[in-house]
Amino acid sequence: MVNSSQFNPQYFLLTGLPGLEALYPWFIFPFCSIYLVALLGNSLVLAVIRKNTTLHQPMYLFLAMLAFAELGVSASTLPTVLGIFLFGANEICFEACLVQMFSIHSFSIMESGVLLAMSVDHFVAIYNPLRYTAILTRPRIAATGAALGLKSVMLMFPLPFLLKRLPFCGHNVLSHSYCLHSDLIQLPCGDTRPSSILGLCIVTSTFGLDSLLIVLSYVLILHTVLSIISGEGRQKALNTCVSHVCAVLVYYVPMISVALVHRFTKQAAPAVRLLLANVYLLVPPVLNPIIYNVKTKQMHQGLIQLFLLRK
Repeated sequence: MVNSSQFNPQYFLLTGLPGLEALYPWFIFPFCSIYLVALLGNSLVLAVIRKNTTLHQPMYLFLAMLAFAELGVSASTLPTVLGIFLFGANEICFEACLVQMFSIHSFSIMESGVLLAMSVDHFVAIYNPLRYTAILTRPRIAATGAALGLKSVMLMFPLPFLLKRLPFCGHNVLSHSYCLHSDLIQLPCGDTRPSSILGLCIVTSTFGLDSLLIVLSYVLILHTVLSIISGEGRQKALNTCVSHVCAVLVYYVPMISVALVHRFTKQAAPAVRLLLANVYLLVPPVLNPIIYNVKTKQMHQGLIQLFLLRK
């Protein structure tokens, strides 16, 4: 497989944590626990919001979208990550790799878009609370969710086909425990410029633009809060944003950390870079349900009611 001739890849080899293979049994419990918390936590968020009609409000409907996107990210990475650490299975066929790449990036793009929509939701709630429900009606929220889902699918749709038509040569070893576009684009020996340019445009127009608009939303929120005369009113307005600020930090800080490590610390051990990459994809789905259930009184009460009804 390792030569200069072209080949049609039947499978790729995924990378776990290089140099730490002997410690894989110690990673089994943490990774299984992380996935269990992520899948169970986000499923409970969806169940609580679905069962409790008092939570059918803009903020919680957007939270349900966020939980759905995070479930998608977790479910997309679970087969290969646990396959490596549980069974040492690091092979994945080309078609399955493309499907996984499409799923991971699509749900990540949707997650970023939902965080932006939630920041706009908080701004409307603070800036014009009297018309909040009139502005953010259920049909508009449903249309926003559908638009975010459609956008993520349409943006990613061409990339698997662009990679599928390229000739591969050299090696077929990927540098993560799952398939990412940034990894796959390094392997073809043909012209990768269309795929690279499209990937850069997707990153810029989603994560880059979304983060800037989120910052702008909070600048406007702070400006609005500072115009509130009552100190109690200011505190109440800011408290409504705490959970979302935590969710934004949990999402973007690991992403920026991974980008900085890959860009500026080439001397860092591969295991460190791969561990940070896993943190970037696995931590937000784990922490966000905990943050919203702890910080949001209505979610906490809804969770208790859900278990009482089950009993």
